[in-house]
Amino acid sequence: MLCKKNGWKCSASLMSGTLESLSGLGEDGSSVGSDSEINGLTVRRTDKYGFLGGSQYSESGEREVRVEVARQREMKWLDMFKNWDKWVKHRFQKVKLRCRKGIPSSLRATAWQLLSNSKELLEANKGKFEELEREQGEAKWLDIIEKDLHRQFPFHEMFAARGGHGQQDLYRILKAYTIYRPDEGYCQAQAPVAAVLLMHMPAEQAFWCLVQICEKYLPGYYSAGLEAIQLDGEIFFSLLRRTCPMAYRHLKKFKIDPILYMTEWFMCIFSRTLPWACVLRVWDMFFCEGVKIVFRVGLVLLKQVLGSVDKLRELQGMYETMERLRNISPDTIREDVLVQEVGVSFSVFADHDTCKTSFCFYSET
Repeated sequence: MLCKKNGWKCSASLMSGTLESLSGLGEDGSSVGSDSEINGLTVRRTDKYGFLGGSQYSESGEREVRVEVARQREMKWLDMFKNWDKWVKHRFQKVKLRCRKGIPSSLRATAWQLLSNSKELLEANKGKFEELEREQGEAKWLDIIEKDLHRQFPFHEMFAARGGHGQQDLYRILKAYTIYRPDEGYCQAQAPVAAVLLMHMPAEQAFWCLVQICEKYLPGYYSAGLEAIQLDGEIFFSLLRRTCPMAYRHLKKFKIDPILYMTEWFMCIFSRTLPWACVLRVWDMFFCEGVKIVFRVGLVLLKQVLGSVDKLRELQGMYETMERLRNISPDTIREDVLVQEVGVSFSVFADHDTCKTSFCFYSET
């Protein structure tokens, strides 16, 4: 019903808008970062995350954590790293709380690898990534990957240059995965996920982290047919009906299927949707707590966009609603509000078998 991964050729009635979004360059090229001139040449300055412009560029003047607080957090994380297994086994609630507060940027790569167990996977497969790189790979996947490289965060300094080191490493990772899992091959939504990982760690580490995301965190999401994302779409819509009936009724009224808007959100883990500060906080929680975070963030977004009469007055049809969901304004959701809302405790809705625990994630904060 849904997709062939080869180019994501999908039913136009369901997925055309989503695929345009995944394949597009991000039509916000006019929104660029500040420039300066050095010896007559224009030099574009990046924001603190490496963005040169675009919708995820962060303006200066954001609230910064005080140096002494940031250093204190770093020391706490370094202490956890020394006895990681004990912390995860005996004090996981504390680990979770610190992930929700935000992992220090200097330690994010190590933390993501430890939380996902990809570090352990890498150590158990020493030399495997290089072995995969040496293999030729299937031409059909390599052609699609090659075409997708320039579409991943074109406003980020790491991927802005065609054929640059960022795009080369991205190609290496995605090609290696098609050889590592030939039964799955390549899915376009893997590219932005791999790109985010590369912003934080070397290619080999990013590869094993991608493997964990595909196999441990979001199993079946990137497989041909995408049955897993369809099933989770039904679960998500059911949860929406109970958490934000107003948004649910609006989407139901205009026959807006969850797969139309949640595919990019879930499969890309919001990396193409949210302001970058929010993206990193979501990924911190995701690596710690799993897929339930993706569901919670999706519900929070719909509540923010469609959860009041005033907001719905501006959205009088399917087209207006889809445009709003595909192009969520950075002003719609702030980092602190998002994290707070994601951490809110809800009642348990269903048992594990009937609704994937309804992500009984709502009973635990």
